[in-house]
Amino acid sequence: MKLLITGFEPFGGDAVNPSWEAVQALPEQIGQYQLHKLRLPVVFGKAAEMAVAEAERLQADAVLAIGLAGGRRAVTPEVVAINLRDAGIPDNAGLQPHDEPIAPGAPAAYFATLPVRAMKDAIRAADIPAMLSYSAGVYVCNDLMYSLLHHFAGTQVRCGFMHVPYLPDMGTPSLPLEKITAAVKAAVETL
Repeated sequence: MKLLITGFEPFGGDAVNPSWEAVQALPEQIGQYQLHKLRLPVVFGKAAEMAVAEAERLQADAVLAIGLAGGRRAVTPEVVAINLRDAGIPDNAGLQPHDEPIAPGAPAAYFATLPVRAMKDAIRAADIPAMLSYSAGVYVCNDLMYSLLHHFAGTQVRCGFMHVPYLPDMGTPSLPLEKITAAVKAAVETL
């Protein structure tokens, strides 16, 4: 089976993004899934377009997107994405939308179709802090999660998103890259 797993480029003045660092560090195969890794730009719309196109090209069975949530103390599988763009800072293309729908006329929200509770439990079982999150924010991470779920609604392709904390040299709270990578691997093992 094929899993598209994505991480983001650095943004907001950071030199690295732990989401992509962790994705790169994963093996090529986890359980039944062959991993296909994709680095995405932190740009509204463009990240989602790239991920959807690659998932379609691969005929992926599942998509797991990883993003950075600086300030969080745990790895957080996201339960829901909302149909809203509202940027506190510009994205990497200088876009800073406010109160805009991602997909005009589409549902207000979508729930992840990956097993978020099992993912959280597996990460905790690996002795890594994890909790469910009920807000993927309104920045590019939510934009990506919502767009994937909207595009693949009613299909067999399961989609989800997971936020990771800072690396230790980026700020606090943080987790070492090895723990973030192990958390992502544990989550993939539940799919």
